[in-house]
Amino acid sequence: MPDYFPFHPEPRAPRSTLPAFACDSQFHVFGPAERYPVQPGAVYEMPTATIERALALHRTLGLQRGVIVQATTYGADHQVVLDALHLAGPAYRGCANALVLKEKSDAYLQTLHDAGVRGARFSRAGLGASLAPDEIQRALAKVQELGWYVKVQPGPDGVASSIAPFENLDVPVVIDHMGRPDLNAGRDDPSLRKVMELLERGNVWVMLSLGEKTSRTGYPWDDAVPLARTLIEVAPDRCIWGSDWPHPVSTKAPPNDGELVDLLCRYAPDAVTLKKILVDNPATLFGFPTAN
Repeated sequence: MPDYFPFHPEPRAPRSTLPAFACDSQFHVFGPAERYPVQPGAVYEMPTATIERALALHRTLGLQRGVIVQATTYGADHQVVLDALHLAGPAYRGCANALVLKEKSDAYLQTLHDAGVRGARFSRAGLGASLAPDEIQRALAKVQELGWYVKVQPGPDGVASSIAPFENLDVPVVIDHMGRPDLNAGRDDPSLRKVMELLERGNVWVMLSLGEKTSRTGYPWDDAVPLARTLIEVAPDRCIWGSDWPHPVSTKAPPNDGELVDLLCRYAPDAVTLKKILVDNPATLFGFPTAN
């Protein structure tokens, strides 16, 4: 199993002050390993990144809300998320991995819901958490029963190759990482075209995350800015943002998270749009109280 880089040890505050009740709509927690062992056969393991470190990061960045997304390393065992939600409190929500819909009981799913889990992530192939087509359909039926949203993680080749089972749902669908288009292809990229098509529907959302990995030009990731602005223009009321901390499966050192917030502020340079992305839209999707 290869080693992956840990998060930046000294996050700085962003250059701009974020609006009150700003939300990190995707981050993960890992370890400590002696308390939360990875599942047998896990295809990756990350250095320890606890909920305490995540909350400290959020204070530095000016974030007051967040969504803890279950990492595939733990499979269907969501104890790390349950414990993190208990510590983080009511300003935080959770997103399960879709494996739990296949492997755990209805009582376990209700425990997750009661703790604040409101969605299920269907992970990309290669991370050890894939479902067969018939299993996906059964999982989606469970999502609908629970009143959750569906989260779709694109592979490195973009979301166009994996979105088909989720295109015609009547529950909220979140496309992660801006669909991971190939920025060298511009507007001709099939994943970008597919995301823009789906955003015309009222139930599809997009996560303005992973600009630093989607970029082909490198820091300060200028080529990611037009992509994000295009998506915001199409669906300003259904764009959210996530740090993706601690940046799993990073083969080079992740950036300072303050730089990632600065990148978001370049995506949305006016205060009204920034507040939609960080406050109003997450409140709608995740069920947070609406901020006045």
